Amino acid sequence: MTARGNGLARGGGRAGVVLLVGLLLSSILASLMLGQIFLTPQDLWTGLWTGTGPGALTLRVLRGPGIATAVGVGAVLGASGTIFQILLRNPLAAPDVMGFMQGAGLAVICGVAFGLSLPLPFLAAAGGLIAAVIVAGLSYRRHGTQAALTLILVGLGMGFFCSAASSFLMTRLPLQEAADAQRWLAGSLAARNWGHALQVSATGGVLFALLAFQVRSLGLLELGDELATGLGARVRRSKYLLITTGVLLAGAGVAVAGPVPFVALMAGPLGSRMTKASRPGSRLAAAAVTGATITVLADLVARSLVPGLQLPVGVMTGIMGAPYLLWLLSRAMETGDL
Repeated sequence: MTARGNGLARGGGRAGVVLLVGLLLSSILASLMLGQIFLTPQDLWTGLWTGTGPGALTLRVLRGPGIATAVGVGAVLGASGTIFQILLRNPLAAPDVMGFMQGAGLAVICGVAFGLSLPLPFLAAAGGLIAAVIVAGLSYRRHGTQAALTLILVGLGMGFFCSAASSFLMTRLPLQEAADAQRWLAGSLAARNWGHALQVSATGGVLFALLAFQVRSLGLLELGDELATGLGARVRRSKYLLITTGVLLAGAGVAVAGPVPFVALMAGPLGSRMTKASRPGSRLAAAAVTGATITVLADLVARSLVPGLQLPVGVMTGIMGAPYLLWLLSRAMETGDL
């Protein structure tokens, strides 16, 4: 590529970054303004600085906590999906497609059904890691390698199993608890408070800090195991750490919002395409912002689509993500990768 071409690419990338951040901020503002009661930017500004009026109530109680939670959930899911897509070099690789999020959800339902007094983040992380270990074990080949396609297909089976097991356990719960669990399993941000937002932000912040130290290894692993080894990477150790970080990021989102589908699958490719990001660190950042934007927009539509009823945010991400997944599958079949 010529110097002029490089300059155009960098310019397009910067424009994409500005557009992506602008979309997130615009989505947050629209989500704060729109609802059963319409608020103007002036109402929000007054509420923010004076602590009075409808703007203050909206920011502090009605919409602010849910939107903050949506931003955190979308960010951790977007980054989680990108880790697996880079590691496996396959756009279909994501914790929801590979069954890790469903495993986290099953663990939380088990905790409710059997009365386990354990924190939800711990249960979600444990369930996701157990699902990841089972998927890896079932995908293991005699020669010691794991094909990306095999992992994805086994993960799909794991996801179906965990979803079915969760549905079975819900039949053993009291009616109200079963209804709440069903809503949570669909991916819900209803009745979220600042505690939920703080939980996902704190957990995600720690995991993002750990991920920052693994970005170089992720970039080397993207080149292939042999080349990464030649460049000094400790391949097996790096993979285990990155997979664990990716599963924990997904578990952090599941713990507060349930297994919200397709955000992890869509965020990475969309963010990279918009920002023209090629390095792992840039792709992870773009995916986090894109995931947050998708989740905030899906939550806004879920709250506004049916007056007086807040649909689960997972219903909207499912509607958004299902065509994307079908397109990926058809493209993979055309290229012979499936």
